[in-house]
Amino acid sequence: MNADAASGVVLDKVAFSYGEAEMLFDVAVPQGRITAIMGPSGSGKSTLLNLVAGFERPSSGRILIGGADVTGAPPARRPVSMVFQENNMFAHLSVADNVGLGRSPALRLDASDRAAVAEALRRTGLAGKDKRLPRELSGGERQRVALARVLVRDRPVLLLDEPFASLGPALRDEMLDLVADLQQERGMTVLFVTHQPEDARRVGQAMVFIEDGAVSASGAMDDFFSNNAPEAFQRYIGGQANIDRSR
Repeated sequence: MNADAASGVVLDKVAFSYGEAEMLFDVAVPQGRITAIMGPSGSGKSTLLNLVAGFERPSSGRILIGGADVTGAPPARRPVSMVFQENNMFAHLSVADNVGLGRSPALRLDASDRAAVAEALRRTGLAGKDKRLPRELSGGERQRVALARVLVRDRPVLLLDEPFASLGPALRDEMLDLVADLQQERGMTVLFVTHQPEDARRVGQAMVFIEDGAVSASGAMDDFFSNNAPEAFQRYIGGQANIDRSR
């Protein structure tokens, strides 16, 4: 991997061991675009995100974000926000305070911070729900809170680890469209793990396909849904419902 040629997120010969599983990631993710991360269960998709976020440390190799080497940086020092399947809300805090944690973990918020929280709630469709507790929200609303927290953190890289997997198809599409809108507004680099090819096609411009702890293919989304799609990806979707390859 020519790490110097990429300005987005780069994993440059990054090695990681998880038990007996050996992983090696060598890939450059384009800056300011939405890239889907796909592959069989257990192939290393979430591990790749955790390495970028700093929750896991590689045994060798480099991780670069925007050209800066962050391999040894702790998660809090990386220009990254992450949204998980579980939305990580604090049950005793209101919606506004859960979002405000993205600005200040101690919730020491000044007027500009509170204005940013209010704007993030408005942008994610949560205006008027700022005083509600998590138990009073639907699953989709809780994930909107997680996205509002991303907005107030204002980091250039967003990592999504199947945050909408438990939602129904219509609501999942709505959340994906919201992510796409926010990405376009902010120019964020987004990496999102999904098992659903239709979700990848809906919002992604690029794809990284992982198999057996390594990147087996990467490139433009259209290439993965063409007659010349990578063989590993064709095997992966072969057992699923037929995917319409026309846009």
